Amino acid sequence: MNNLYVLSILIIFLPLISSLISGFFGKYLKNVLIHTISVSFMGFSTILSVIIFYKFLIGDFDNTEFTMYVWGNVGNLTLEIGLLLDKLTVLMMVIVTFVSFMVHIYTIGYMHGDEGYIRFFSYISFFTFSMLILVASNNFLQLFFGWEAVGLASYLLIGFWYKRESAIFANLKAFLVNRVGDLGFLIGISAILFYFGTLNYIEVFDQVSGLFSEDLSIYIFFDLSVSSISLICVCLFIGAMGKSAQIPLHVWLPDSMEGPTPISALIHAATMVTAGIFMTTRMSFLFEYSEFSLTFIVLVGSITCFSMGLLGIVQTDIKRIIAYSTLSQLGLMVTALGVSAYSAAIFHLMTHAFFKALLFLGAGSVIIAMHHEQNILNMGNIKKYMPITYYTMLIGSLALIGFPGFSGFFSKDLIIEAVKHSNLFGSKFAYYFVFFSVFVTSFYTFRLFFLVFHTHERMSNDVKHHLEESSYVIYIPLILLAIPSIFSGWIFINYILINNYFKDAIFVLKDHDVIFNISQHFHGSSKMFLHGLFSAPCILAYLGIFFAWFFYCKKVEYLLYLKKKFSIIYYILINKYGFDIFIQNIIVPIVLRIGLFFLNVFDKFIIDGFFVNGAAKFIKWSAEKLRLLQTGYLYHYVFVMVTGILLLLVWFTFVFK
Repeated sequence: MNNLYVLSILIIFLPLISSLISGFFGKYLKNVLIHTISVSFMGFSTILSVIIFYKFLIGDFDNTEFTMYVWGNVGNLTLEIGLLLDKLTVLMMVIVTFVSFMVHIYTIGYMHGDEGYIRFFSYISFFTFSMLILVASNNFLQLFFGWEAVGLASYLLIGFWYKRESAIFANLKAFLVNRVGDLGFLIGISAILFYFGTLNYIEVFDQVSGLFSEDLSIYIFFDLSVSSISLICVCLFIGAMGKSAQIPLHVWLPDSMEGPTPISALIHAATMVTAGIFMTTRMSFLFEYSEFSLTFIVLVGSITCFSMGLLGIVQTDIKRIIAYSTLSQLGLMVTALGVSAYSAAIFHLMTHAFFKALLFLGAGSVIIAMHHEQNILNMGNIKKYMPITYYTMLIGSLALIGFPGFSGFFSKDLIIEAVKHSNLFGSKFAYYFVFFSVFVTSFYTFRLFFLVFHTHERMSNDVKHHLEESSYVIYIPLILLAIPSIFSGWIFINYILINNYFKDAIFVLKDHDVIFNISQHFHGSSKMFLHGLFSAPCILAYLGIFFAWFFYCKKVEYLLYLKKKFSIIYYILINKYGFDIFIQNIIVPIVLRIGLFFLNVFDKFIIDGFFVNGAAKFIKWSAEKLRLLQTGYLYHYVFVMVTGILLLLVWFTFVFK
């Protein structure tokens, strides 16, 4: 137990130490020393997380809760910093540290020569620490701290190139949109404290069934009411909607591409956006008792999955296409959460972390080689110049679309089957959305792939002359990420469906357990692969590849016809369904007017005018009136004294007689 405690502390705090060294002493040290310290500490943290994961896997370590520090006691409430280490936590630790380790190595090559080189290492190490604190917490207070720390780190990294106006706009947008979700999240935590009287996970989970049996209802207005457990779950999920970028709180994520490519990979693959998925999974003990919240989740997730995928079709920026892919895949994970397939959601979170980090870092390799050109319409035939980047991005693309044999196939197929077998209200609607999103994902993914690596060369002669494979510090992380993008699905599917890996970390009611039902028909990863070759989702993936090849490699002229024929749809998609326009032209003016109202009426008139300035004016007026009593004549003072004595005599005579 002590070994587990020491190892977990080192995993979490090594990135923080690295961040502090870079932040406070970076200006006194050479860049080589800074990135050596950062990469070494992150690598050590990764190795330790793999060790803990293995120990849990073979049964040497059991689920354990530690208290590191007690902040204080308020009545019966204990405020503490603690760790909850179970199979869910250690798996998330492996994902976060491994992807972050790859990003740290990649950063050496990508950010070389940037004036903020040391600052960037400090930020990404702090980002990693924040995410580790979040996933390892044992109470809601610490969870909220990690939640907000991740938001702060993302704000710093998205706006890393702060001299760009677009970067400043993007990080403010991310910060403000996430505050909307965080408000709901904070209300949910407050409601938990109110009903359960504690913020400790285990203590809350032990009381859930009792609270549910009491059927406590909260009346909103008139006869409209909602159960207390549903209120808590919906508020918590609103927080997840902000962090994991679900409609309508998704608008910040595509703009986060203003940050350097390494942080795009870190945000989209292993940190921040996956925080909402992890939190909802951790709170399965709560969500399982609220079918209303599960229905809400499955509808939000499925709509996000399909609609955001469509936006990827019309984008031309290589990073934005992959960003919309992230939105779509997050929607798929959220849909899995809604049908109580929590283990499938975490499974896809894991596989997605590997291949999405691979795709982003591969895109960064292309961007560097293209002299920071990001428009895929200005590329073409890069396969000839960058073979390593080509083959690694091919692996990432095949994993993303769920091509049979690659990691994404196993996790995506499991989620689609889970949605298909669910009896939850709204699951049938969700099934069609996630089913047809397979085609959409395949189409926009290979549209990007063919336009970048195939077709004719569209770059300038100057760029073409200098076009070559990136340095080893860039392509080595690509190769290392390509390996789990192929094999992780083959290995982990058995633990999900046969060994029930999350049995102690995730709670699922018997009526909701679609994963158990699917496991009864599972006969190994090889048979799943063979069956999947001709399954309906895979056929849709094949069709997506074919149509992408047909329209962008063979019959490009057909695209112009389709664009003209469906100009209204194209206009809607290119304007992102009008979300940004609506927010900018409707929401922002309303919020500004409300803010000005409170500024002029509440702040200036009531706070400043009445309480602050009003109090001062009243004291001045009363002082001026009281000054009139100070006449300076002795007989006036004698008269007052005599009058007072007479009044006292009358009081004692008639009141106390």
